[in-house]
Amino acid sequence: MSYRSLPKVELHLHLEGAAPPSFIASLAREKSIDIDRIFDSQGGYVRGDFDWFLKAYDAACTVLQRPEDFRRLMLAVLEQSAEQGVVYTEFFLSPDFCGGGDLSAWRDYLDAMVAASDEAERSFGIASRGIVTCLRHLGPEAAKPVAHCAAETAGRFVTGFGLAGAEMMYRPGDFAWAYDAAREAGLGLTAHAGEWGGPDMVRETVDFLGCSRIGHGINAVSDHGLCDHLIERGVTLEVCPVSNLVLGAVKDWKSHPIEELRARGLRVTVSTDDPPWFGTTMTHEYEMLERHFGWEEERLRQSNRIAAEAAFCDEDTRAQILQKLEAA
Repeated sequence: MSYRSLPKVELHLHLEGAAPPSFIASLAREKSIDIDRIFDSQGGYVRGDFDWFLKAYDAACTVLQRPEDFRRLMLAVLEQSAEQGVVYTEFFLSPDFCGGGDLSAWRDYLDAMVAASDEAERSFGIASRGIVTCLRHLGPEAAKPVAHCAAETAGRFVTGFGLAGAEMMYRPGDFAWAYDAAREAGLGLTAHAGEWGGPDMVRETVDFLGCSRIGHGINAVSDHGLCDHLIERGVTLEVCPVSNLVLGAVKDWKSHPIEELRARGLRVTVSTDDPPWFGTTMTHEYEMLERHFGWEEERLRQSNRIAAEAAFCDEDTRAQILQKLEAA
């Protein structure tokens, strides 16, 4: 069956990484920036290994230079998500791409994105929130001004703090200062871990940073004790199956541990990560889970309920999301 009309909740979506290639190419032409190397002959993004992905991603972001660019971007991405049945989504947003970590500049970019979020909710019926995210490969010191931006703008839209980028650089505890600042501001905490790193990276992220959610987290499957620990702590995994396959974190669908994690009792959710880079959508993710693991409608609905429960939003918004999930 097609799952396009099934109401969905997505917790792991990078705003810049969700940009349609046609949108980025159009901005590049407007600004006379040559990034043709990141596009294939059909107008999509060129695929490669993880190192290529990071470099091409950064190249795409060079055309995003003004608050208005981000307003247009967020509106385009939210419209695209709504077409896939998403009723609520959370974006990873990086002040490093929005004013270089300067708080005043970040406020201008944030105002533009909030305006787009509000417009999308009115026009498309999709609600969204922002997770301010530091980039791991820039180091712990660079995370501090990002955490300051997050803490100073925490509120209705900025509801979370995260850590993305090259997972094997630095240890989770190196970012404790930034996470302490975000926690004191009342932000929900998540971090990418266990996609490339081993179970120890997941455990340290939960224990040292206090995260209630883990981005990816799939390598926790090899440590039964860690799985029990995550269940006991109520940690939710933001799993992005197609992303894991395309980037080579797992070799094929048979090797993907999402069903084993779910069957063990972990709180598993489904997201797209950077969908146009991996040729996926939320509908496609669901179709692949049905094909390879027998995830029929009720199991997918359960995943969405878990995502709604784990969302970094106020309780009134959560109740509205759950109502939409149950009404369909």
